[in-house]
Amino acid sequence: MSPGQIAALVVAGAFVLLVILLAVPLIKLGRTLDEATIAIRKAHQNSDPLFTGANTTITHVNTQLERVDGITANARAVTGNVSALTSLFTATLGGPLVKAAALSYGVSKAIRARRSAAQAPKKHSRRGRR
Repeated sequence: MSPGQIAALVVAGAFVLLVILLAVPLIKLGRTLDEATIAIRKAHQNSDPLFTGANTTITHVNTQLERVDGITANARAVTGNVSALTSLFTATLGGPLVKAAALSYGVSKAIRARRSAAQAPKKHSRRGRR
């Protein structure tokens, strides 16, 4: 064997070693991609029941929201009725009640003034001549 052939054999051996060293990570990468593909497939299969459950939950929530809308509408109607009743009460009885309260206040004040005038000693008042 000539030195050129030995060098060629050494280069060929080095190239084979390089290919083997690069093949190991590529094989591992292929296995990793296979596992990722299997995980994605399982996640896709398991997502169907999850979406079905979420759809059912949203349907129930929509039903409850419709009930709440009905309750809110009824509360709005009751509020309007109470407001109308309050306005009616104020219009029919408010004025006379205020007048009766003012009259009773005036009468009680007049009675107190008479009592205090009756109990107080009489004082002479001086009137200046003008």
